[in-house]
Amino acid sequence: MLDSHTSISTAHGEMPTFVSRPADDGPHPVVFFYMDAPGKREELHDMARRIATTGYYVVLPQLYYRRVEEYSVQSSTDEARAEMFEHMNSLSNAMIVEDTAAMFDFIDADSAADSSRVGCVGYCMSGPFSLTQAAAYPDRIACAASIYGVRLAIDTVDSPHKLFGDVKGELYIACAETDVYAPPEMVELLERTVEASGVNATVEWYAGTEHGFAFPQRPVYDKAAAEVHWRRLHSLFDRNLKAG
Repeated sequence: MLDSHTSISTAHGEMPTFVSRPADDGPHPVVFFYMDAPGKREELHDMARRIATTGYYVVLPQLYYRRVEEYSVQSSTDEARAEMFEHMNSLSNAMIVEDTAAMFDFIDADSAADSSRVGCVGYCMSGPFSLTQAAAYPDRIACAASIYGVRLAIDTVDSPHKLFGDVKGELYIACAETDVYAPPEMVELLERTVEASGVNATVEWYAGTEHGFAFPQRPVYDKAAAEVHWRRLHSLFDRNLKAG
């Protein structure tokens, strides 16, 4: 495996980015990995590596680059959480669409990346970012996953559930049973919209889990559920990015 820390040039500055990929030349299908609210950190690097070991070129950017060069939550104090939410609320779906354009330019220029086969995944804050990319780039994003994503079905013009008609790829949406950031009524609206839109999507509830269950360093980590989510992700990517 080859890991690298690089920078992707965007219209708004330099975006620090972690890349993990197999050591051979490839080209390898690509997975865009969008970070959660606590920031780009070694915990996420390890998760990116787990995807890369199965044959993918994984790109994990620092999405807060417009505000800070690097950031990850270092404590659970009220002050630290307030700073985290300030960073989180500074982002929008439209901003990440712009950043993804720069990410496409980056992989288009690397012969080790097969930029004709691209999927993406987002956790928590970035669940809606991942689904939005599938709608914004329907001819380039073959599949997208949201893992306990927030703000997936809300009363805004750019809410992901209102964009399903633009999606051509396959979507996978994992939801924790107990999640104050994604309450049952939101998930139920999401399920109804999936059915009405005809989008190729699966919404799956994870019984007995809480928001953040797939992160090994969280107190709510649920190993059994996390492993199910990994099987779902690998199946989604393999089915859409490797088949044929």
